[in-house]
Amino acid sequence: MSSETKVAFITGGNRGIGLETARQLGKQQGITVVIGSRDLEKGNAVAEKLRAEGANVEVIRFDVTKSADYKEAYNYFDKKYGKLDILINNAGISKEGFDKPNNASFVAPAVLRETFDTNFFATIELTQVLLPLIKKAPEGRIVNLSSILGSLTLHSDPQSPIYGFKVLAYNSSKAALNSFTIHLAYELKDTKIKVNSAHPGWVKTDMGTDAAPMEIPEGAKTSVELATLPASGPTGGYFHLGETLPW
Repeated sequence: MSSETKVAFITGGNRGIGLETARQLGKQQGITVVIGSRDLEKGNAVAEKLRAEGANVEVIRFDVTKSADYKEAYNYFDKKYGKLDILINNAGISKEGFDKPNNASFVAPAVLRETFDTNFFATIELTQVLLPLIKKAPEGRIVNLSSILGSLTLHSDPQSPIYGFKVLAYNSSKAALNSFTIHLAYELKDTKIKVNSAHPGWVKTDMGTDAAPMEIPEGAKTSVELATLPASGPTGGYFHLGETLPW
């Protein structure tokens, strides 16, 4: 394969927004997409469908909560491609019910820890492991899947549309993830790597439920836009469909 072909890794890419991101990058952008899936059988099944649609898709068994998988992912990209152009930290969880907001006084410590382990600590560790390969790409891109619910500015504004959606573990983990975006982008500001946070929107996924107003294809657009930014594009930002969100 030509070294000019871009290679993308999407964690949690076997369903929902991650799967649609793989579809759009593979079909519309001609990028080789590697899906990280905890269940290899399920990952292979969706990859078969995407390949039938004309996308170049591969699958590796990957669990974002298992550090040993990070090194295996590194070895896969290092041996096969010698680089990684795009890392989309898509995998994430919510252990709280959004129908019961304002839970700061009773959220269980175990829920806080599990949420942060997946949404924050795992993302940082994986990115650190794969960063040497991203630095070998001509113009690396790192996309952290955040949420508008990570905006401290909007959460502190009684007039904002998210003011009443206060679930401590999830919201705080995304605010922390945004902080990582800012810090890593600053560290890499003199390189060609761009690091940004994406708010996909309220999307009809298992987490978003059927009550969400956005369909999955639209929900993947922000990730795709940030993964394919031109050299003149932004870094260290927080975006939804091209619009800047307040931290």
